[in-house]
Amino acid sequence: MKPRDEEDGSGGIAGSDWKLDRIVAELRASRAGSQAGDKHEQAAPLPSRKAVARIVDGLFAALFPTHFVLPDLTDEGIDYFVGQTLDATLRSLVNQVRLELQFAARQPDQTSRDQAQQATRITREFAARLPEVRALLENDILAAYQGDPAAKSVEEVRVCYPGIWAITHHRLAHQLSLLGVPLLARIIAELAHSATGIDIHPGAKIGASFFIDHGTGVVIGETAIIGRRVRLYQAVTLGAKSFPVGGDGTLIKGIPRHPIVEDDVVIYAGATILGRVTIGRGSTIGGNVWLTRSVPPGSNITQAQVRSEEFDKGAGI
Repeated sequence: MKPRDEEDGSGGIAGSDWKLDRIVAELRASRAGSQAGDKHEQAAPLPSRKAVARIVDGLFAALFPTHFVLPDLTDEGIDYFVGQTLDATLRSLVNQVRLELQFAARQPDQTSRDQAQQATRITREFAARLPEVRALLENDILAAYQGDPAAKSVEEVRVCYPGIWAITHHRLAHQLSLLGVPLLARIIAELAHSATGIDIHPGAKIGASFFIDHGTGVVIGETAIIGRRVRLYQAVTLGAKSFPVGGDGTLIKGIPRHPIVEDDVVIYAGATILGRVTIGRGSTIGGNVWLTRSVPPGSNITQAQVRSEEFDKGAGI
């Protein structure tokens, strides 16, 4: 006689008793009891992370065709490739936008045709902003090259640096966030987060010529505002100091709670800046500083200074 758990000829386990009826019933009950498992979720599928990843690949190819795809084509050939790539990519994007709109819709009188038209409008507006996004990215790439003595060429920065990879994703995600599709924006942000260890919320506002050097462990919160020519190093956090709670016991969403970093600021590795504080223009924040107060323009904040204030003035959280 064959043992109970011996594999049968089909590759399965002969005679196994998984008690599937009970498990399936319990899983159904768990879905019904969870906040996410409502009729809204069942009726409207979410956008696809895999499809969004392919869309981002297409946008990268359209933004930088000679660097990532086609180094040897003529200008006319590149234009043809960019047009074809953008057309296919935007057709895919409009479908994912429509899925998010369907998932988010709560109005019973909103028809599928309305959502399709809105998805087309959002995608068309997003496409119109791509030249502006590319111009910002060129400034970011140049800032990285000029700010890193280890960079041998602009092209090395463009294709190798995780900070550029992250900010490229962010600038695309930020536009989608502004256009009212935050879930798609967050998926794009998390693709970069997974690949680089750099976590930038798509709601954060970031000015031109932004450079993250090394990058691993950087966190930039949803309501952060960053000016022009700002440079961050690894493990910098621009976070929230506290999370206000409403009368019903849930967190209040969307209020400004992250730092404002003005133009020409440098923040060194391991610094943590929390709350709606302002780092004045031209300031330097040293490594491993823990900061929960605003500093005026031109400040030079070191860990030793902050520790002294904590003891002498009771500063800190």
